[in-house]
Amino acid sequence: MQRTLRGKAAVVGIGETEYYKRGQSPEAEFKLAVDAILAACRDAGISPRDVDGFASYSNDRNDPSRLAAALGIRELRYANMQWGGGGGGGSGAVSNASAAVATGVADCVVVFRALAQGQFGRFGQGPRLNTISGEYAHTIPYGLMSPAQMFAMKVKRFMHDHGVEQSALRAIALASYHHAQSNPRAVMYGRPLDEEAYDSSRWIVEPFHLFDCCLENDGAAAMVVVPADRARDSDRAPAYVLSALSGSDHRAGAPVHNAPDYASSTFKMLAPRLYEMAGVGPDDVDVLQSYENFTGGVLMSIVEHGFCTPDGCNEFFVKDNMIAPKGRLPTNTSGGNLAECYMHGLGLIIEAVRQLRGESTNPVADVDVSMVTSGPMVTPVSSCIFGSEATL
Repeated sequence: MQRTLRGKAAVVGIGETEYYKRGQSPEAEFKLAVDAILAACRDAGISPRDVDGFASYSNDRNDPSRLAAALGIRELRYANMQWGGGGGGGSGAVSNASAAVATGVADCVVVFRALAQGQFGRFGQGPRLNTISGEYAHTIPYGLMSPAQMFAMKVKRFMHDHGVEQSALRAIALASYHHAQSNPRAVMYGRPLDEEAYDSSRWIVEPFHLFDCCLENDGAAAMVVVPADRARDSDRAPAYVLSALSGSDHRAGAPVHNAPDYASSTFKMLAPRLYEMAGVGPDDVDVLQSYENFTGGVLMSIVEHGFCTPDGCNEFFVKDNMIAPKGRLPTNTSGGNLAECYMHGLGLIIEAVRQLRGESTNPVADVDVSMVTSGPMVTPVSSCIFGSEATL
């Protein structure tokens, strides 16, 4: 018998708080997490007391037992944290939650992420240390400190190897900002971006202009995952989990920028397994949400998931190909991490569910397969594919 998650779990509720610029939330991080979970439960039409598990990632600080007490949960049966990878754990948390409900470990698991940078410090800044040891001793003394600097090295190498032009990165940013203008939840709603503004924006670290870099925000997001048979009774159209996986390529975590496949988003070994479990291929995907820590990560993720060849990036990555409703591959249709909100990528997964429900502010018609790639260039990474009932 084949072991698979395909069609055995579904998302039936999604919830978000208001999103704030980093450091500006009036609420504590724990309160933000609770509010997002309550919103997801309302959306699912369930009592928060019916939740019996939590799954998160990237060392989220909100303790499941404390959440259970605050929400009045009758019995906490499952608590899981995806180790490592930062935003690469987003779809991995969906995988863990889905596995729990599919195997009977739990019946109703909430995937969540919360950030309050005014309370705990700026998330995207390089480390501030009195002493330097270990891997950092090989990079910080030479100015390689922030995420932008570290990931720029990989993207620059990929662009050099395949002749990728700056216009390909620009198209990704323009598409995200285009979608944000239709999304009142987006932090960049009402702040459009054009080619001239992108080109004239300051360099952060080549090849990243200001608008190639994700936002830094406070807020929280959550989603309710239940067994597929229970999902069919939901008032909302379920988003069935066709596939959800995490992992890394061989020696992807080698220290000091010494991975054997350096110019990579780390999805090469995961993507074939993802499609095999889902029973679909790249041509079947109707809409994509691709994690943008930086635009270069989107570019390499799309290549490594088989939507584009490495040498075809300049032709593929143009704005019209990426925008809803009729682009070749509508991407980051809420505005994504660049223009909606940086909630460590969970907002992208929520947007994938909205597309299946027909509730996106930039809807793609007749969506049956909605896909997410989480956290390029980290390790481990993860991806997930949701399907409508017609795909089962």
